[in-house]
Amino acid sequence: MAARNRRTIDCRGVELDGIRYVILRESVFDWLCRKAGVDADAGTMHEGATIEGGGLDRTSLAEKLARRRRACGLSQAELARRAGIRAETLNRIERGHTTPDFATVRKLVVAMNAAEQESLSQQLARPSHEEPNHAGES
Repeated sequence: MAARNRRTIDCRGVELDGIRYVILRESVFDWLCRKAGVDADAGTMHEGATIEGGGLDRTSLAEKLARRRRACGLSQAELARRAGIRAETLNRIERGHTTPDFATVRKLVVAMNAAEQESLSQQLARPSHEEPNHAGES
């Protein structure tokens, strides 16, 4: 039996709000859309555009990032500092005015994951109840 030629796709995964997304090169996205018979040219997608069946558009990305940042208890300035990006950039992303590249999304996710871990560690280190102080009692 002859081995089939298999193509691989260079892509990266990211998780936001418990949902896994795949980030891939625009040319690969265009090729996949053509193969699937979907009319969605990433180069000309407008703000708010999605692929039928639900995709990740600029607005939903912005909402998910803002929701997760708030859940972590971080301000925009603090998340931007932790992620190593400008606060203005994060503000534009959360308002849906720009779409971040993979590297920026990754920085934000790593920073939020670290903040969540810190919060969890602090909660676990706190005693669940304080022992009453019985000093001076006989």
